[in-house]
Amino acid sequence: MADSNDPRSVSSVAQVSDALRENRYLPDDGLATAVYLALRLRRPLLLEGEPGVGKTEVARVLADWIGGPLLRIQCYEGIDVNQAVYEWDYARQLLYLRTAEATGAARAGEAEALTDELYDERFLVRRPLLEAIAHNSGPSPVLLIDEVDRADDEFEAFLLEVLADYSITIPEIGTFSAVDPPVVIVTSNRTRDVHDALKRRCLYHWVKHPEIAREIEIIKLHAPSVSERLAAQVASAAAAVRQVGLYKPPGVSETIDWARALDLLGAKELAVEQVEATFPTLLKYREDLERVQDHGLEALLAAARE
Repeated sequence: MADSNDPRSVSSVAQVSDALRENRYLPDDGLATAVYLALRLRRPLLLEGEPGVGKTEVARVLADWIGGPLLRIQCYEGIDVNQAVYEWDYARQLLYLRTAEATGAARAGEAEALTDELYDERFLVRRPLLEAIAHNSGPSPVLLIDEVDRADDEFEAFLLEVLADYSITIPEIGTFSAVDPPVVIVTSNRTRDVHDALKRRCLYHWVKHPEIAREIEIIKLHAPSVSERLAAQVASAAAAVRQVGLYKPPGVSETIDWARALDLLGAKELAVEQVEATFPTLLKYREDLERVQDHGLEALLAAARE
């Protein structure tokens, strides 16, 4: 991407904010600034925050804006190179060997050449990291490294090495280097601390739950049939619930789902009966439901209605 329409040549934070809004994401000023700097400096952006605050959605929206593919690595304990970078298509290699044997191509004198052919690029299965590095045509991809805090230290160290020069070496083939580095978004729910070395490689932003006014906007954007009054009460109630000290505070997606559920039931404002019936849409743990009840559901709803 080198033309004037390249999002990485944006000229202001406001331009980034407007573009994200056009693609149905409502950022605050801090997040819009972080995205702007990441695009202009061509640095990975590490987004940390509680689950459900919209970290992953940033990558999806950027891919829509840029027009390139979204390549996602979902991290988990034990993830390795085969899942993230590449692996060989052993089934195709075996089929190729059997075909060679059947046609007489696998004669003794040609064994070494046949072995070399087995590790040709046509038998290479590209996983997201290699796909992002080797991409060489069209809009740049957005590489999403999701929940890096769930990966092992060894995989995090490998990522650090790759993000240093955007190149990957496959012993049987050679080195793949990015002609134009991908846009990289790394997310963490902070189940453990990400190592300082990786943080230094990235720009950083903590994504917090939206303020009530912005959450009302988000609800109306994704659930336009919900009335302004109900959206305001839902956002106020969700904000209050997050202050109760829950095991899993509700994220924005749960707030939207709750507003939609109440709207489908014909609610015009929060009422105890409908809230009790739909609260599992907002809170997904029994202990959290009980804690809100103990805290005083009616008082919470009364405050939200005001």
